[in-house]
Amino acid sequence: MPEKLVVIGNGMAPGRALERLFERAPGQYEVTIFNAEPRVNYNRLMLSPVLSGEKSYAEIVTHDDAWYAAHGVTLHKGKRVEAIDRAAKTVTAADGTTASYGKLIVATGSNPFIVPIPGSTLPGVLTYRDLDDVEKMLEAAKTGGRAVVIGGGLLGLEAAAGLKLRGMDVTVLHLMPTLMERQLDPAAGFLLERSLKERGIDVVTKANTHAILGEDRVEGVKLDDGTVIDAAIVVMAVGIRPSTDLAKQAGLDVGRGIKVGDDMRTSDPDIFALGECVEHRGMCYGLVAPLYEMAEVVAAQLCGPCENAYLGSVTSTKLKVTGIDLFSAGDFAEADDREEIVLRDASAGVYKRLVIQDDAIIGAVLYGETADGAWFFDLMKKKTKVSQMRETLIFGQSYQGGAPLDPMAAVAALPDDAEICGCNGVCKGKITGTITAKGLTSLDDVRAHTKASSSCGTCTGLVEQLMALTLGDAFNPQAIKPMCSCTDLGHAEVRRLIVAKALKSIPEVMQELEWKTSCGCAKCRPALNYYLLADWPGEYVDDDQSRFVNERVHANIQKDGTYSVVPRMWGGMTSAKELRAIADVVDKFQIPSVKCTGGQRIDMLGVKKEDLPAVWADLNAAGMVSGAAYGKALRTVKTCVGTDWCRFGTQDSTGLGIRIERFMWGSWTPAKVKMAVSGCPRNCAEATCKDVGVICTDAGFEIHFAGAAGLDIKGTEVLTQVRTEEEALQTIVALVQLYREQGHYLERMYKWLKRVGMSSIQAAIVDDPEKRRHYFDRFVFSQQFAQRDPWAERASGAMARHEFEPMAAIGFREAAE
Repeated sequence: MPEKLVVIGNGMAPGRALERLFERAPGQYEVTIFNAEPRVNYNRLMLSPVLSGEKSYAEIVTHDDAWYAAHGVTLHKGKRVEAIDRAAKTVTAADGTTASYGKLIVATGSNPFIVPIPGSTLPGVLTYRDLDDVEKMLEAAKTGGRAVVIGGGLLGLEAAAGLKLRGMDVTVLHLMPTLMERQLDPAAGFLLERSLKERGIDVVTKANTHAILGEDRVEGVKLDDGTVIDAAIVVMAVGIRPSTDLAKQAGLDVGRGIKVGDDMRTSDPDIFALGECVEHRGMCYGLVAPLYEMAEVVAAQLCGPCENAYLGSVTSTKLKVTGIDLFSAGDFAEADDREEIVLRDASAGVYKRLVIQDDAIIGAVLYGETADGAWFFDLMKKKTKVSQMRETLIFGQSYQGGAPLDPMAAVAALPDDAEICGCNGVCKGKITGTITAKGLTSLDDVRAHTKASSSCGTCTGLVEQLMALTLGDAFNPQAIKPMCSCTDLGHAEVRRLIVAKALKSIPEVMQELEWKTSCGCAKCRPALNYYLLADWPGEYVDDDQSRFVNERVHANIQKDGTYSVVPRMWGGMTSAKELRAIADVVDKFQIPSVKCTGGQRIDMLGVKKEDLPAVWADLNAAGMVSGAAYGKALRTVKTCVGTDWCRFGTQDSTGLGIRIERFMWGSWTPAKVKMAVSGCPRNCAEATCKDVGVICTDAGFEIHFAGAAGLDIKGTEVLTQVRTEEEALQTIVALVQLYREQGHYLERMYKWLKRVGMSSIQAAIVDDPEKRRHYFDRFVFSQQFAQRDPWAERASGAMARHEFEPMAAIGFREAAE
């Protein structure tokens, strides 16, 4: 009979403890979690990238609903525990939900400190601790204005950078003379301040906030010196305090935090405490690495008597702001018994400082060049004697021995217990061992199985070097290729940076991402044009000159220089009126060939370029629009007759196909998208080889995707089954939007699936209704700007028609005999 384990809190620390517990002793505990937030566990380290737009909430989820179900965990979302009854061994939430326990983990985290000044309770005063805070900031950013961030520490600066990228003016107010004074010395603080100012963020140091101004909501901030700064929002980021009220009410020993021993037990041996709420040997920790070390001990202790103990942590810090490389660890204060080694390169913006005491590194500050941070940190934790490398120490690991070594040799020299990923507490041995044991060959595989490089990403280079070291020739770092010769960046990185840096034009992308050519090329310009359209609907204006000829003229060019025209036929249905219009157009413009397509449409081949606007005008008059047969877009939704006529039809496949096509036409996608809806499992519409297919059954609708029937032949994968048309439509639309946001330009849907994996797609579209609705709503918003018939715009003259008109008529006189 499994023992009952109750966990109060669902942050990163208890999440890691449960992962290790399930690895060590699956089935030993029946686990119940109470989470005050109304959601699953997510990576709080990634709140800053969510705020800046580099990542979405879906991308930072650590444990989705399926994970809890797989491990038999009962998760109470949005239920804050208000009482622990130690005598009865129960916990009770605010809504009355009660659970009994044999063992209890208290992981209540911390509370943000609010400076007690006038106006601090006004609407518009925000903190920065969880996803709810981020959502409030994102909502405020929609209306623009100025954000004032009080606090120039780690969280304050990440909030400032994110709000700036979201389009707000930002001022940082900091009480001390330099930023991040707990982690940086004055020289590095100066470099950081200069870098932030270059990004358009105002920084005011030695600033003591006197009051927050406003009547019904925030209007400004007043400093002690009388300075007034207008503000639409104020973000308080001045520190945290362990959340101890619940433990105090339960009679547990509490100091600054909940007091625990080296075994992570509280004063009650059946109750563990974990995370930011804990006080251990007089220390409280707010960084993730110590919390993960605590989690390892808690998991081991829960498995039975053991010697595992938490002895305290040495911590390091990295700033998660795109383009700012900063590493700090240890103690860098000046003292008589300490010496320092300093390297400055003003032209490169590099500053390095090591503090040495008793022949060992006790502190390190790196700015601008942080690759050796992990090595210095490892030396510091192990108190390695450095006298033998004193002369070259500041130059990093690669230079030990007096000359630069092969970087691979430097990585090979790292011990197995050297920490590679500080965010997730992953050491070298864990990474190399998992690569070998599981046969991992890609960076995404390593991230999925070890979590290394899956958070802030600054250790990605080290992880790739470990992969090369472990796999040898089997590792191909070029698997992720640059978009083209104009840049060294791959498609994924370009897409990420377009959002992260709020780049909204092709020239802006090329300038900010340091393109090697002045105007790009035929490979990168169409890709950039698509990415900007997909990421900034309504803000970016489509650049026709960055499209291939077929998309530029909205028809398919043929080998003789003429074009084919394919009008849209909703769900493959047509009418006498449409057929007469097509026949009249064929006769009027002497179109030589008319053909039925495999997508249940009619193709008119041999149309002269100058005739295209007039052909379109006549088709428009009959109510027909472009079929996008030329585009990286939704092409067709093929259907069978379904219950309208077929004896075997189970659902109205024709009606659903028409509905899907009318809802989704006009949308641009990374590559062409073809769909089909079959009214029964006999599959007459061939839905199982399309990009998206629906098989109707008596029970509802089976949704397939990622098929192919061209150069590659591939059957579809089953995504899910739903009961109603509404669910089918929402699921299909959300799936296509996810593909639109994640797909690389010209990457068909089946290749996208292979790259990102079925589990990630199902997690976003099937497992979480909120995420599915999120993607559905984003698609609907983009359709406001996409669902316009390009034929009608050009035929009517609303858009320039010079593309279809001869530049000049040139005649030649006959030569005299």
